[in-house]
Amino acid sequence: MRIRDATLDDAATIIEFNARMARETEHRELDRALLEPGVRRALADARLARYWLAVDDAGAPLGQLMVTWEWSDWRNGHFFWIQSVYVREEARRRGVYRALHEHCVGAARQEGAVGVRLYVEPNNARAIATYARLGMVKTYDVMELALPRG
Repeated sequence: MRIRDATLDDAATIIEFNARMARETEHRELDRALLEPGVRRALADARLARYWLAVDDAGAPLGQLMVTWEWSDWRNGHFFWIQSVYVREEARRRGVYRALHEHCVGAARQEGAVGVRLYVEPNNARAIATYARLGMVKTYDVMELALPRG
């Protein structure tokens, strides 16, 4: 297994992985009319996000992780926000997420980030346990205000 940067050629895989992740973790069907251009836009503009794919020896995608950035004036530095995590069902419990996570943390260190954060569904005990094993701790609850698109 290796980790590589995703490209526009990976858009269909990332779109499908995101749809599966939302279905599995939040029991939501994502609107593909929003999801597809959202993924393609992020892949085309590195200022918005960065995707990494874990791939097997043949190059087949096993999992993904996306990061975005948040400026912290309190710490005078950026946080890497892990998002859009997905590992194919048949590849789970084989170190795929650990490899993606370690790659992300390495990139965060290299770029001088002050930390790595992520959102986790509070009922996703398996994910919470995985993140804790990797040294992450709960710090904040998240609140959101959805704005109408117009």
